[in-house]
Amino acid sequence: MSKGLLVVFAGASGVGKGTIMKKLLSSNPNIRLSISATTRAPREGELDGREYYFVTRERFNELIADDGFLEYAEYVGNCYGTPKAPVFSMLDEGLDVFLEIELKGFLQIKRAYPECVSIFIVPPSFEELEARLKGRGTESDDVIAERLKTAEQEINSKSLFDYVVINDDADRAANEVLSIISDIKKVKEKLT
Repeated sequence: MSKGLLVVFAGASGVGKGTIMKKLLSSNPNIRLSISATTRAPREGELDGREYYFVTRERFNELIADDGFLEYAEYVGNCYGTPKAPVFSMLDEGLDVFLEIELKGFLQIKRAYPECVSIFIVPPSFEELEARLKGRGTESDDVIAERLKTAEQEINSKSLFDYVVINDDADRAANEVLSIISDIKKVKEKLT
């Protein structure tokens, strides 16, 4: 059994990463999404261990000290990190593991694991991104403004990624991501 692919799946907040990811998970049984740990409070309907591992800042710092994260970052006042153990276990099983992370986390992963595949999701326009963030109705205007400022910086860094996918339609974008993964696996099979 060959090892699975480590895939960094990034994009600014509100570009639709979660929607695309749900489509990927439902259409390919070999894809898994790593679950991140976070210090932020759960949103309505979120469950510990399903969307995130919700931890205290103290526990988060303990995990950092124990080298328990592939990557971690502070974003809009909260900490986020990818626990190592479950990711390595799934890769060893031959599963393709997607890390849905922000730019700071990607840079850490790319340094430590240069063989990872990186895919950056962009909105069709900045105006569309702003409308999506406001449409969520989950954050204050100040937080949205901060997310938009960060999003602009992140989108300007898209050239650091192996692939850029425009999310103008979630089904089309998901199919493009599946095609990218399939092509990479075909190349890897030919090389082994």
